Amino acid sequence: MEPDVSIETSSMIRIAILPIGEIPHQTLRDYYSIFHHHHPIPLSSISSFYTEEQKSPFTSLPWDTGSLRFKFILGGSPPSPWEDFQANRKILAVIGVFHCPLSPDLDSVIEEFDGVCKGYASALVTRCFGFFPCDSQLEDEIAASLLMEFEKYVFQAESSGTILKTPLDLQASLSSEEVIQAKKRRLGRAQKTIGDYCLLAGSPVDANAHYSTALELARLTTDYFWYAGALEGSICALLIDQIGQNNPALEDEVRYRFNSVILHYKKSFIQENSQRVSPLSFELEANLKLARYLCRRELSKDIVELLTSAADGAKSLIDATDRLVLYVEIARLFGTLGYHRKAAFFSRQVAQLYLQQDNRLAAISALQVLALTTRAYCVQSRASISDNSHINEVGSRNADSGKMHHRSVVSFFESQWSMLQMVVLREILLSAARAGDPLAAWSAAARLLRSYYPLITPVGQNGLARALANSSERLPSGTRCSDPALPFVRLYSFPQHSSQMDIVKRNPAREDWWAGSAPSGPFIYTPFSNGQPNDSSKKELIWIVGEPVQILVELANPCGFNLKVDSIYLSVHSGNLDPFPISIDLPPHSSKVVTLSGIPTSVGLLKDLCFSDPFRSCGSPRLKNISVPNISVVPPLPLLVSHVVGGDGAIILYEGEIRDIYISLANAGTVPVEQANISLSGKNQDSVLSIPYETLKSVLPLKPGAEVILPVTLKAWKLRLVDLDNASGIMGRQLKDSSSPSLLIHYAGPFTDFEDPPKGSVVPPGRRLVVPLNICILQGLSFVKAHLLSMEIPAHVGENLPKPVYVENSAGKETNVSETKMDGLVKIDLFRGSWGLRFLELELSNPTDVVFEINLSVQLDSTDDKLSLGQDAAEYGYPKTRIDRDNSARVVIPLEHFKLPILDGSFFMKDFKPDEAADSRNSSFSEKSARAELKASVNNLISRIKVRWQSGRGSSGELNIKDAIKAALKTSAMDVLLPDPLTFDFRLVRNNLSHGSNDSRPKGSVLAHNMSPMEVLVRNNSMDMIRMSLSITCRDVAGENCVEGTKATVLWSGVLNGIAIEAPPLQESKHSFSLYFLVPGEYTLVAAAVIEDANDILRARAKTGSPDEPIFCRGPPFHVHVIGTA
Repeated sequence: MEPDVSIETSSMIRIAILPIGEIPHQTLRDYYSIFHHHHPIPLSSISSFYTEEQKSPFTSLPWDTGSLRFKFILGGSPPSPWEDFQANRKILAVIGVFHCPLSPDLDSVIEEFDGVCKGYASALVTRCFGFFPCDSQLEDEIAASLLMEFEKYVFQAESSGTILKTPLDLQASLSSEEVIQAKKRRLGRAQKTIGDYCLLAGSPVDANAHYSTALELARLTTDYFWYAGALEGSICALLIDQIGQNNPALEDEVRYRFNSVILHYKKSFIQENSQRVSPLSFELEANLKLARYLCRRELSKDIVELLTSAADGAKSLIDATDRLVLYVEIARLFGTLGYHRKAAFFSRQVAQLYLQQDNRLAAISALQVLALTTRAYCVQSRASISDNSHINEVGSRNADSGKMHHRSVVSFFESQWSMLQMVVLREILLSAARAGDPLAAWSAAARLLRSYYPLITPVGQNGLARALANSSERLPSGTRCSDPALPFVRLYSFPQHSSQMDIVKRNPAREDWWAGSAPSGPFIYTPFSNGQPNDSSKKELIWIVGEPVQILVELANPCGFNLKVDSIYLSVHSGNLDPFPISIDLPPHSSKVVTLSGIPTSVGLLKDLCFSDPFRSCGSPRLKNISVPNISVVPPLPLLVSHVVGGDGAIILYEGEIRDIYISLANAGTVPVEQANISLSGKNQDSVLSIPYETLKSVLPLKPGAEVILPVTLKAWKLRLVDLDNASGIMGRQLKDSSSPSLLIHYAGPFTDFEDPPKGSVVPPGRRLVVPLNICILQGLSFVKAHLLSMEIPAHVGENLPKPVYVENSAGKETNVSETKMDGLVKIDLFRGSWGLRFLELELSNPTDVVFEINLSVQLDSTDDKLSLGQDAAEYGYPKTRIDRDNSARVVIPLEHFKLPILDGSFFMKDFKPDEAADSRNSSFSEKSARAELKASVNNLISRIKVRWQSGRGSSGELNIKDAIKAALKTSAMDVLLPDPLTFDFRLVRNNLSHGSNDSRPKGSVLAHNMSPMEVLVRNNSMDMIRMSLSITCRDVAGENCVEGTKATVLWSGVLNGIAIEAPPLQESKHSFSLYFLVPGEYTLVAAAVIEDANDILRARAKTGSPDEPIFCRGPPFHVHVIGTA
């Protein structure tokens, strides 16, 4: 098959244009363009050069209206095996072209040209040109010569009976009858060939006459293939004869005849030759020729049927080149009809055939063909799009903005259309990789990854990332692609100027030039906008020459691989910005807001601000709801930088304190400060007692790099009640008062940089410096937190219980308490030992520069301490605690004072009244009443603890620790306030002779290998009889039971387990036993009891959840020191 075929192709004379010698490519193209202008040559122009040697066989040659049609083939073409069947397939003339400056040796040129012409045996005319040929040379030397050669060929064909064969004849094995039949066909084939040359000579009437004869002879000899060829030639002659006429009848005639041509090509099909040679290509060419002739929108249905039939026949073509040509022609015809997606589909088939060839040139062809399909599939590169509206449409569809509604994303990416688009881009990527085009490969991979990442697997995403990396390595440095890849880039906001860099418009006509103008803050993007600016005018933003500027952009990596951005920076088309490139790593499925910065270099407007990302993004897509402000660059301005001497933290003052602070102002700009003014703003301005106005004015102009120190006198104001509560309840944190005043310093540089400013010049703006006075008013001493601590020191088994002694109380009287005065504050239950002793630790902090003394006191009521000699309340004070500056201290309060001596129901029954309902009276207690009593007891406990402070300034006060103690006792209040139902104690029983004065044993120790009598004492702390089952356990230092098992090391006398005891209310019960220790060492005795038939009070104290749950009471461990015998 041949490309670009039409019905008129049969009338075209093929001429090969061959380069001879060395010719530059562009020069050869110039030569070819000269020949190409002479595509048709009228017969009237060559009549004067034509010589009729004998009577011409072209009796009806139209000299006035006819023409010769040339088809120039640059580089020639190989001979076709079907040249005998269709004369227009022959190369009938050869034109050689050489470039004289590069080929001075004409003999070698002629020799080379003669050698080349030998490869074209069918050529009737050969010419070689070494200069630009004129029109007369083409008409005289070539056209007239070809016409005369055609006459000679026709004479020879009529007289000699030339044998004409096709590959169909060569492949067939002929029998004797078929040989006779072939001889009969010779005459019809000769007439068909003569008709072809008449058609090439521009005489359609003569050609039609010979075609008619050939049709009749081919019909009689059943030569269907040549019959179809003759009929196809007659159609061409018909159209050439009636060229320029628009006759519907002619169109119907052509359609009818071509259907017959297609039918006879099908009849000529020979099954045994189908695998080697087939007339199918001529049948498909006939379909294409008819479709091209009828190619109009109103006949699209008929054309689609013809093209569909041709596409179906492509599967049976033997030669892949024939399929390639067929798909190309089908795609071109569909494109002519306006069926762009069908054309794109067959273009992809062409690309697939190219990709089946493993060579670079075929890959380049495939890439070029696929590039034509991108518009139909809406995946074209941005470089190929000129319509901005179409850019927006495609960009929104491809998710270039990086943000789409979730439902829109799902519905868009799950469509089959998206899958087809991905396939097209993959084919382009494969073609570009084979063709060695890194820029095209980058573009395809970028479009795939950016637009369709949700549909690509992680493995596929990594493959595309490698393709991008490989392409970028092969591209020259600085190359930019119009198709951005990753990351997604969008404008986030313009950061707000700091309080030290606010710009204020300057009114030179007023002394207070800053009055009436607000600081020119930046335009800040808000995500809550509705997508359009609130006002019609753009915001204005001022940048200063030489000062760094910043813009926040958001970078997003939606893929499953780590993305490294080597360089991203700001760029402006006006060129007056020096950017600072940055690099960033984006983890998979993440986004980051980064700061892009630069320095303006010249005064003017910044135009077309964009965010440059080499290779990955040459321009950021802008969201509709983000408006870039009008940015103007002004000349350099002074820049004052302030800080508080000694530190820029909060200025901590105490109520009523007066202090001088020093503020340093330094000019960090490049121009001097010539105007400056100080004022106050904010609340509590009266706390600033003095401002050094004159000091600041005296140093003007303040040159670049100069510094001035301004003293400011402050006085702390009185804290409100709310502030006092916050200060006392929250310790260790400095509170910055939001009502602190601020210093406003308006300053400006010179009016202009020129001595003689031009008229109409804009005055440089000034600046405003905000110096916040972060004053923190503190009360002084602060409370940090409270801890509930427990002390667990096991008791030792002794011979006697501790004896009470008398000490002085706060009233000057003696009280029966413990051994020392300090023990008066620690009332230890003698039968419980020190196990589980609770302490309340208060942590106090002194963040001030003065010393505080802490006085901790506890009030004990007479009802709580039976030993307090009847007074209403006894207040016990701890020794004073000193807290130096910037230090902390802890004070400990023992809570045994507040434990109730008796466990009775009154603790749970105080909230009940006699007139309550019967069901409430029948209940011994309820959870609600227990909680109420517990809360009241906790409040009572807290009210008795006082923490007072006094400083060297003569001030004193009391800390509010109520909430902190409540929080510390929240989970352990019942254990602190209520005694255990049972308490246990062990005692050694000795006779007077067992421990004489000469006994050197330590007190409380026992001898090994000696029977040691002991007693366990169980005290009932409730108001009811308690029946229990008592058990005694002895364990060694490893925690193992020493009295049971085969390896027991302690023998006993008496009962140790299951001891039934009935303990009277508020009384002790004793049980005696003896132990015989076999091995010296340390032992531990533990008593435990299971209370039987416990009442509701005991169950409430034990916090049991079920009435059937047993109540288990375990005493503290008591140590026994066993020593060996001598």
